[in-house]
Amino acid sequence: MRSYLARDIMTTPAVSIRWDATVLEASALMEEMDIRRLPVVDEDNVLIGIISDGDVREALSIYNLTNPYAPDQDEILLAVDEVMSAPVFSVGPEEHLRQVVQLMLEHKIGGVPVIDEKRRPLGVITESDIFRLLLKEWEEE
Repeated sequence: MRSYLARDIMTTPAVSIRWDATVLEASALMEEMDIRRLPVVDEDNVLIGIISDGDVREALSIYNLTNPYAPDQDEILLAVDEVMSAPVFSVGPEEHLRQVVQLMLEHKIGGVPVIDEKRRPLGVITESDIFRLLLKEWEEE
């Protein structure tokens, strides 16, 4: 297999969310974009964390709709920064794919944001991106 860099396989553009958005907004954005993780940025678009669909599910699980004492959906005010993972592992666009995969395996994470020199998200590399690359490579054999 030829040598790939993060920029070669990352999904772009990065779909991110601000730290002060609600968990409901994160859930809606993930569903709309059909993605499972969102880089979390500050007001200057600098990466400060990441939120996954698992984080969202866990945060929303406290709002059991069968519970008569559960708050209404419009009362759910949890902010993204209250449930995001931080600090977040990230890579630069020139990082070799081998190091990206090693990072994901070592830390048991399903994806990493790709950031520029000012820590602004450029894209995301997920397990799915790596699987797509493998299939492409096998088809070209």
